[in-house]
Amino acid sequence: MKDLTSTTRDIARELARKYSTMTHDELDTLESILVPMKFTKGQTILAEGEVCRNIMYIAKGLVRQFYFKKEKEVTEHMSVEGGMIMCIESLFKEEPTKLQVEAIEPTIMYFLPKQRLEEVALHNVNIQILYRKILEESLIQSQIHADLVRFETAQDKYKRMCKLAPQVVLRAPLVYIASYLQMTPETLSRVRTAALNEEYLKYSKL
Repeated sequence: MKDLTSTTRDIARELARKYSTMTHDELDTLESILVPMKFTKGQTILAEGEVCRNIMYIAKGLVRQFYFKKEKEVTEHMSVEGGMIMCIESLFKEEPTKLQVEAIEPTIMYFLPKQRLEEVALHNVNIQILYRKILEESLIQSQIHADLVRFETAQDKYKRMCKLAPQVVLRAPLVYIASYLQMTPETLSRVRTAALNEEYLKYSKL
């Protein structure tokens, strides 16, 4: 979606299109608080034990959020261009996070520092709306994931993820997708093969 030539103005406009229409002055204000960041493949964006102080917008790349459970990595969230990443509990409680965020691909992000965002939101109604919609989106995504792993069969989980996050399915390593869907890589491999065969049979009848 975005490349190295993207400017903070481009990103401010993109955020305004997605979340809340803004005046030129509000765009100027939003642009002024954006912090561009670049990360290499495999680089840690936020480490366990750090305090999350930013809402992170992905302009280019693929990012995952994970934690350790019984010495195993558990992927909690993945997002591509146009997505947001934050450790919401750490962000609002201002406490060290138990989560980690890392770049799966070379990634360009724009940080929205929470403190600055809240300061400017006090005086700009459309930035208030943007802030609220970003948080709403994060909560909805968490609920969708909770419902996905709680209620769906392995095959339905995979099919639903293909619809909800096709780019993540295409680009993320199998082991991360399996962890996100709470199944083993072997189960996911079988489910993917079955899904591909199903698609092949569907199109071969056309």
